[in-house]
Amino acid sequence: MENKIEIAVFGGGCFWCTEAVFQSLKGILSIIPGYSGGSVKNPTYENVCGGKTGHAEVTKIEYNPNLISYEDLLTVFFATHDPTTLNRQGNDVGTQYRSIIFYASSDQKQSAEKFVEKLNNDEASGKIVTEIQPLGEFYKAEDYHQKYYEQHKDQPYCALIISPKLEKLKEKFSSLLKSGHEK
Repeated sequence: MENKIEIAVFGGGCFWCTEAVFQSLKGILSIIPGYSGGSVKNPTYENVCGGKTGHAEVTKIEYNPNLISYEDLLTVFFATHDPTTLNRQGNDVGTQYRSIIFYASSDQKQSAEKFVEKLNNDEASGKIVTEIQPLGEFYKAEDYHQKYYEQHKDQPYCALIISPKLEKLKEKFSSLLKSGHEK
């Protein structure tokens, strides 16, 4: 089977969470936490946290579409954060934590727009506030943000916020998980 590579970029709150969630999925080749969507070149975590750069904390995902589809990634993305709350995920508040999809192709844009439309037509889901924008500059986050959950599972934020997300992921999406990540 051809080892095709595509890129997806999602922002759904803290990038430590999105990195940990997508790291568990089959077909994922690499995940890089970073910043996108802002006006400042080479932003730092401190710049972005100040809320004045326009960047969102995002996760750049390289994946093999022969093993996992973009629609599967969208399904997991929307199921593992709150896409109905503007600029907030739990205690993480600010535009840097907004729900956003940066599309890398017109197919991704179409898929994301259809997915949001479907969710908005589902009265149980609430109004989706997720932004859909073309992927511009992506800036890799500082090294200490890379594989954060993997290296800090016992840290209070990780234990209280990320671990429950991963349990939910295992319950709802076991068929999409890499070997060894199932229940």
